[in-house]
Amino acid sequence: MTADRGDDPHVHLLLGAYVLDALEAEESGPVARHLQRCGACAAAYVEVVEALSLLALLNVDDLLE
Repeated sequence: MTADRGDDPHVHLLLGAYVLDALEAEESGPVARHLQRCGACAAAYVEVVEALSLLALLNVDDLLE
């Protein structure tokens, strides 16, 4: 991912990749700074972290049922 999102007012589209540490360094810094300033995006970040944590509890057999 190489889109420049540093000037975006909100970073919702990048949160999943940010949580998975899949962003380039030039993207993750602006996202981290934005999350410190924006309560709405910080709340969305927490939701993504919680959702990914729950998904991590599943195993392949659970997904095939």
